[in-house]
Amino acid sequence: MGKTYTAALIAALLGSTALPIPAGAQQSTEGSFAYAPELAPETPADLRDELSAQTPVASLSAALRRAYWGNPTLQAQRAAVRGVDWRVPQARAAYGPRLSASGSYGWQRDNFETAPGDYTPLSGWSTTAQAVLTQPLFTFGRNAAAEQFALAQREFQGNVLRSSEQQTMLDAITAYVAVLRDRAGVGIAQDNLDLLERELVDNQARLKAREVTSSDLQQVETRVDLGRAQVLSAKRAIAGSEALFVRVIGAPASPAAAAPNPLSLPVRTLEEAYAYAEAHNPVLFAAQAREKVSRAQVASARADLAPRVDLRAAADYGTTSPYSNTLRQNTLRGEVLVTAPLFESGLRRSRVSEAEALNDADWRLMDAAMRENRAAIADAWSDWQAQTGAIARLGDAVESARKAYDGALLQERAGLRTTLDVLDLARELLSARSSYNSAIANATIAKARLLAAMGSLEYGWLLPDEARYDADGHFQDVRRKGDVPLLTPLFRAIDHTVAGGGAPRPLRDPSAKVATPGFTLTEGPDAQK
Repeated sequence: MGKTYTAALIAALLGSTALPIPAGAQQSTEGSFAYAPELAPETPADLRDELSAQTPVASLSAALRRAYWGNPTLQAQRAAVRGVDWRVPQARAAYGPRLSASGSYGWQRDNFETAPGDYTPLSGWSTTAQAVLTQPLFTFGRNAAAEQFALAQREFQGNVLRSSEQQTMLDAITAYVAVLRDRAGVGIAQDNLDLLERELVDNQARLKAREVTSSDLQQVETRVDLGRAQVLSAKRAIAGSEALFVRVIGAPASPAAAAPNPLSLPVRTLEEAYAYAEAHNPVLFAAQAREKVSRAQVASARADLAPRVDLRAAADYGTTSPYSNTLRQNTLRGEVLVTAPLFESGLRRSRVSEAEALNDADWRLMDAAMRENRAAIADAWSDWQAQTGAIARLGDAVESARKAYDGALLQERAGLRTTLDVLDLARELLSARSSYNSAIANATIAKARLLAAMGSLEYGWLLPDEARYDADGHFQDVRRKGDVPLLTPLFRAIDHTVAGGGAPRPLRDPSAKVATPGFTLTEGPDAQK
């Protein structure tokens, strides 16, 4: 029963996997999404043809360029930053005057009872208009807190964009190296299979000559079948890597893709890497900005406890009677309004306490970000050092394994080695070659991870001569849109007299800067090379 079930299951797996189409359903080869290719306007002119044509990518620098300018996730993040840019002029608009107008033209009818049961009707058309001008004079920090909140949000989103750019660069490097690694992996698996198939042919001939037993031949057949499975696994791996490459880069990798040039580091020691990250890592700066956002919310909640002073002017134009447009009435009013909350059952105080607690949480997360960053740097540094040191050792191991296998073949034919000895040496050669191939790829990826953890895996560092997207340029263009000359600077200066500063706060965790020394090569290849 068990064997029959297993055989049936294998037959089902090896057979067609297509599901039958239900009756009445139609099979369509067209997608449900409209397709209208359009590149971002900031895309460099010399790259537009390559992105549009999706030509195969032959170098790491080309892959980085296409990912930087064409990756949709990165483009979405840039658009998000441009959207947040506009929150600053929105906040600054509160310093200036606001003018609103309204008008009406309507009909009204009233019945007035002059005596019991005796009504006098009055009706007619009338026109009214009103204009109201409001200018905040002093909000005791409300408007200043709103501006600080918007600026902190922009700072946070800007660092999220920097982090996204570096993550995209890391994904591009990882995808490019993975394709090279897995293509080499297919070649290694195929070489191993060819080697085993030659061994199988040789043992089949030797069996006929009664130099080996049927058990020896079956051992070889087993390894050949395993080798064929390994080739399939290697082909599946390269298919996955090619798919990842297209997702990140937006084009296939060229069959002649070149090996990447070594990545350069701006530091020489792990301690320098820690210090460099504190000055450049966008994740740490994003944690600081997030604390500023919640700190501005504290300032806003506290400002709500204070009064505010506004200037209000109104002009009314209407009729003396709501039933006739014949006689007119004009009114002009000017007033200074002082409003203050007196008693709300502790509502505003509780909002202050809530904002302070949330700000304290964000402050503590700055400490957590520092711990996580140091751990990431130490891990990437140790991985890079270990992989770099392993490359030379594994290269020697490959040569030794190859010589051992070639010698064992000669000894097998002389009767000094068994078939199993040769097969084991073939497996060791496969393992050494696979490990060597992986170590080369892993060393590059680990170094890229280290650069990302330090905050240095930026497009400008990787390709210093290439044009970059200017996120700050858009912010500078829009941050003062809508400012009213003289009035906005004046009332902004008045409101900021009671506003707190937005300087970064210090770390409070005693262990924030504690880090392991990491693993460093003491012999072999130059660790800083």
